[in-house]
Amino acid sequence: MANRRSFLKQTAALTAATTIAPIAGAFATPRPQETGTGLYLIGPTEGYAPFIGTLLGTMNMMRTWVKNQVESLSVQELDWQIDDKSNSIGAMLWHLAATERYYQLNTFENLEWGTWSEDIKAEWDLPMSLGEEGREKIKGNNIDFYFEKLDGVRAETERWFATLDDDWLWKSEEFFGNEPTNNYAKWFHVCEHESNHNGQIKFLKKRM
Repeated sequence: MANRRSFLKQTAALTAATTIAPIAGAFATPRPQETGTGLYLIGPTEGYAPFIGTLLGTMNMMRTWVKNQVESLSVQELDWQIDDKSNSIGAMLWHLAATERYYQLNTFENLEWGTWSEDIKAEWDLPMSLGEEGREKIKGNNIDFYFEKLDGVRAETERWFATLDDDWLWKSEEFFGNEPTNNYAKWFHVCEHESNHNGQIKFLKKRM
């Protein structure tokens, strides 16, 4: 009987350990990189809190993929539209920069969406909204113009990220569909939004 009780205790302890360990691991601090740094080594980054550095690595990988596939496009190719209802590649690149800029204002400066200054709206509302006006006005720019927009907002994001700790990521408010949304979800959206447009850019390139 004593052996049976001992066996049951050991089994229960093992079961608890194997059940709790994966759950605890999901909330553990990411392990530091062990093999150096690089585009495809997503993880904590020197100069940033662990989760923030990991998020930034994901964002920078996606940004590099986008830039690599458009860097050789001519102005004509950047302006090309597949039909009169579609956005050009150039317009989408500027739109990505505008999206990042507005999420900076919302999450870094704690501004309610759309409450930023008229000067900011004058600079960024057109590429953010796109539509008919964007298709009419966003033309004639070379790739350096769009890269300047993308690089400028990313440098600002990196500067802010370096000042924040991981607790900032968990700060939440009602946002997407009035659902509780934390800063991590907002910045993940910035990345997956860019991924969606990356697919559209690939589609347009194949049909030029």
